[in-house]
Amino acid sequence: MVGCRLAGVRDKGVNGDAAEVIGMAEVLLAVGTRKGLFIGRRRDAGAWEFDESPYFNAQAVYSVAVDTRGPSPRLLAGGDSAHWGPSVFHSDDLGRTWTEPERPAVKFPKDTGASLERVWQLHPAAAEPDVVYAGTEPAALYRSEDRGETFELVRPLWEHPTRSKWMPGGGGEGLHTVLTDARDPKAVTVAVSTAGVFRTLDGGASWAPSNSGVSAVFLPDPNPEFGQCVHKVARDAVSPDRLYLQNHWGVYRSDDAGAHWTDIGEGLPSTFGFAAVAHPHRGGTAYVFPINADADRVPADHRCRVYRTADAGKSWEPLSAGLPQEDHYGTVLRDAMCADDGDPAGVYFGNRNGEVFASSDDGDSWQQLASHLPDVLCVRAATVG
Repeated sequence: MVGCRLAGVRDKGVNGDAAEVIGMAEVLLAVGTRKGLFIGRRRDAGAWEFDESPYFNAQAVYSVAVDTRGPSPRLLAGGDSAHWGPSVFHSDDLGRTWTEPERPAVKFPKDTGASLERVWQLHPAAAEPDVVYAGTEPAALYRSEDRGETFELVRPLWEHPTRSKWMPGGGGEGLHTVLTDARDPKAVTVAVSTAGVFRTLDGGASWAPSNSGVSAVFLPDPNPEFGQCVHKVARDAVSPDRLYLQNHWGVYRSDDAGAHWTDIGEGLPSTFGFAAVAHPHRGGTAYVFPINADADRVPADHRCRVYRTADAGKSWEPLSAGLPQEDHYGTVLRDAMCADDGDPAGVYFGNRNGEVFASSDDGDSWQQLASHLPDVLCVRAATVG
């Protein structure tokens, strides 16, 4: 892409030697943008290398998953073509080649009267090896039992009695967060903009709002049962009943799997933001990227800083070593920050300036991996091979 700068760029093409790639341990970083998917790879703590050309050129890639549960990794990508519409693709050779099903993987049944706008989320289930969930716009949950090749609508959530009162957020009515529980495959938590958090404990047969304590400052009743504009939810690595929530104003923690929420925003320069990420190994550790305001969607105080808590939200510290120190205006969207499964953890984020930053030491220091990309919509990373 003209004007795009990537660290250590190389190009093996989509027909590169997949066996060579899979046979070597590496960290894979998938960056979904407004105009394609960029893939970076880092072997043995060496330099980052990016494939030269984006995959799904000119398609907006809103969702990516790196599924490492099977004998070989599978990548899933939710692409959105302005001409052909949205689709879910998968790759079994670490992104070198991609397959699109002959029939749409995600499609609204005719009787719903709805049509798919985009796939906001792709989530490999924690306790079921072949199950993948998809969250969509209009807000719906889909379940796959073949690692993301075909999906079925979870009708009880689509037909929830509160649905007629769900309202689209500024970016649309999207089901953007799916959390599964490694202890119980029947427990699933989702978040919808702007319906809030919903939970099922019976495998999706019934769903209940789960927003007690989360505010909706834009509504006449700021504490409704549902209708909150939840931006992202993440699960603690050590205490799985502990969740972290970034709201449209407000950062919260739950210690009972989402039944009740407590405000933990004190100490942040702003409690508005989109992203929330939990550390993959350290309990009580999570990351957010504060934004000035809903009407001023730039980094808080115009400074590029990730904030980390190591005590479940009792205190926060800014992380900026290696990040731009001058005034900065790159907004980080809800799925544009993530952590890999390393120890120490790799932490990554991309922004709407088309910049990508990475830390290999839990966020203590950062390096810039890319600049001048299209808007970064989602980032995912994992150890593969």
